[in-house]
Amino acid sequence: MDELGLDNELQQLKGTYQFVADLLVQYSFKIAGALVILLIGLWLANKVSQLVARQFEKHQIDITLSNFVSNFVRILVIVMVAIVALGQLGISVTPMVAAIGAASLGAGLAIQGMLSNYAAGITIIVTRPFVVGNTITVKHVTGVVQDIFLGQTLLTNEEGEQISIPNKHIVGEILHNSFANKLVETQFTISYDTDPEQVIQSIQAILQASSQVYQEKACHVGINDFASMGFELGIRYWVPTQSYYQDKYQTNLAIYTALKQQGISISCPVKEIHLSH
Repeated sequence: MDELGLDNELQQLKGTYQFVADLLVQYSFKIAGALVILLIGLWLANKVSQLVARQFEKHQIDITLSNFVSNFVRILVIVMVAIVALGQLGISVTPMVAAIGAASLGAGLAIQGMLSNYAAGITIIVTRPFVVGNTITVKHVTGVVQDIFLGQTLLTNEEGEQISIPNKHIVGEILHNSFANKLVETQFTISYDTDPEQVIQSIQAILQASSQVYQEKACHVGINDFASMGFELGIRYWVPTQSYYQDKYQTNLAIYTALKQQGISISCPVKEIHLSH
């Protein structure tokens, strides 16, 4: 019985060996050809991607759009090469494409929010309403654009916080882009006995001499309104977004100090209260 069992095992091993040998003889050239096609395709995908990136850089096109297009071209070439390699092995890709399509439909319904973010990201990259380094305000959130991804846009503020905004909340919303700077608006009241032209000239001199104020855009100082306590002066100037509050506070202090040295006082708000007996 032991000799019979040993003979059966030898026959099974011999049959397995013969099957593997026939399989290698039949498909070895096809497998080798598919591997060669795949390796050449990967090399070609990297070369085409680099060529696209160089063309975008040559024409000084935004780096975000350049990265997106070059990566998309690379993936597209790899997919095409993979289809050719599978065809070399005799594998029909038609059922696979149909299965991927059906799976994509179900996955698309499940991750609809994510896909909408990606679609919005493509819109941002193509239309470029802002680029890295710009200051944007969307839905009452302000920050400097640090990076733009397909799914989200990253902002940073003066405190060093990182703010992630899903791209679907940017596209279709009211978007403010002040590039690298942010507007400062300040109002205060001076007495009607004070010469407003003197005060306006003093403030304009301070703003023009300040290193914190962005001088490429004009500063505006004038009478904003006529309040019950005096002239309400309005001040508008620009400062770098990354140091917005620091520059605003220092400029306000410089304005207050200069007015105090000139003997100009800022009117205090007064509220009248009438008591009925």
